[in-house]
Amino acid sequence: MQTHMFKRPALAAAITLAIAAGSGYVTARHGITNVHAETAPATSARLAPATAIATPDFSTIVALSGPAVVNISVEGMVKTRNTIVSPFGQIDPNDPFSEFFRRFGPGMQAPGGDQVVRGQGSGFIVSPDGVILTNAHVVADADTVTVKLTDKREFAAKVVGVDKTSDLAVLKIDAKNLPTLPLAAPDSTRVGQWVLAIGSPFGFENSVTAGIVSAKSRSLPDEGYVPFLQTDVAINPGNSGGPLLNLKGEVVGINSQIYSRSGGYQGLSFAIPIEVANQVKDQLLATGKVTRGRIGVGIQEMNQALSESFGLKSARGALISQVEPGSPAEKAGLQPGDVILKLNGETITESNELPPKIAAMAPGSKITLQVWRKGNTRDVAVTLGAVKSEDIASADTPAGNPGRLGVAVRGLNAEEAAQLKTQGGVVVLQVAGAARRAGIQPGDVVLSVNGQPVADPAALQRLIGDADHHVALLIQRQDARLFVPVELG
Repeated sequence: MQTHMFKRPALAAAITLAIAAGSGYVTARHGITNVHAETAPATSARLAPATAIATPDFSTIVALSGPAVVNISVEGMVKTRNTIVSPFGQIDPNDPFSEFFRRFGPGMQAPGGDQVVRGQGSGFIVSPDGVILTNAHVVADADTVTVKLTDKREFAAKVVGVDKTSDLAVLKIDAKNLPTLPLAAPDSTRVGQWVLAIGSPFGFENSVTAGIVSAKSRSLPDEGYVPFLQTDVAINPGNSGGPLLNLKGEVVGINSQIYSRSGGYQGLSFAIPIEVANQVKDQLLATGKVTRGRIGVGIQEMNQALSESFGLKSARGALISQVEPGSPAEKAGLQPGDVILKLNGETITESNELPPKIAAMAPGSKITLQVWRKGNTRDVAVTLGAVKSEDIASADTPAGNPGRLGVAVRGLNAEEAAQLKTQGGVVVLQVAGAARRAGIQPGDVVLSVNGQPVADPAALQRLIGDADHHVALLIQRQDARLFVPVELG
């Protein structure tokens, strides 16, 4: 499994957003500085004495829910570059001193090659026939995915679909009559409620931690389509993809990220709301991809100064800072400076509430926005477009042959087919496993398998599923065509 690397900020005290990944370590995502606790407003009224509330006993929930939580192990191959080994350790070939050590020593060049990467994470069963939910980053670029149940049974899992935007993935194992977890009703979770997490932090299977919901609808950097649940439940590497449960034993979220200085838990963890996860799951199971609505505007948060400038009595709504040319917003007449106050009659208090609400709607849906423009409100009808994405389900083989070829593909459009002068073919978007080892690259166009033409992704799936252990792919790479032998897993 590949973990995306980001540079840490220079300040040692900066708080970094880290993926609670299953790889045994976490990496920095974004630095957040100047974090201050808010001062509670003074009040002259005395609060009534609090009624003592006993901490709940979670043992029954754990006993009933634990069997449906699984441990996920992944393995993949990554390419490593040639490195220069010196008395000071490895030196990047692009480093100015690498040439010095290569020519004059004391140093030598170590060849690059394939390196095995392993990782672990968590997941939970949502269907008795083996449908499992987890995080996309847990299974990203994995050649093999293994699911282990609490009764010690292990299954090779097929990656049905991956949605990197929401960090969700759907797996399938060949089993029946499995225990499942019920899903909570949408928007049923309240701030202050008790919740608990079950997962495999650092590989310790079925570990349980508990806390409360600290906040809802949190917007995180580069995560605009997910209104995260914030909790103080202890989440660590390996918890990713595991369930967040309420006191009824219902899944309210999927543990995904943490804020941390050290890479370990420090009191702030974030979960994907189960209603978001359920929508993604249904689309991945039905079509292998996720579509999201869009209106094509850039928005920013309102503050007191802006609200006074625009003549609003309160700092609420989403301020449109730009309108994309040719977008649904432009066609509907929206303008920079408009403030979106309501979506289909529902008040928009914070700007970060708008993107996930729009994204949750199907492209082609008709919506009504109430906007504030030049001192007056008006209703604007908009027909939603679709968020452009080429993130496609990565499993290209039938269940039982997970990751056999290891490519994610899409069909050629008319312009591409005309340019290549071909009647069929599929373009490779992502490469892993057998295809990567054979040298297949993103951008290659697969034209045939063992001489049989590939008309579309379904044809490729069928031909690979029927093949023996070796196939010859005819691919087009830029202006050249060549046969590539592939040894299937």
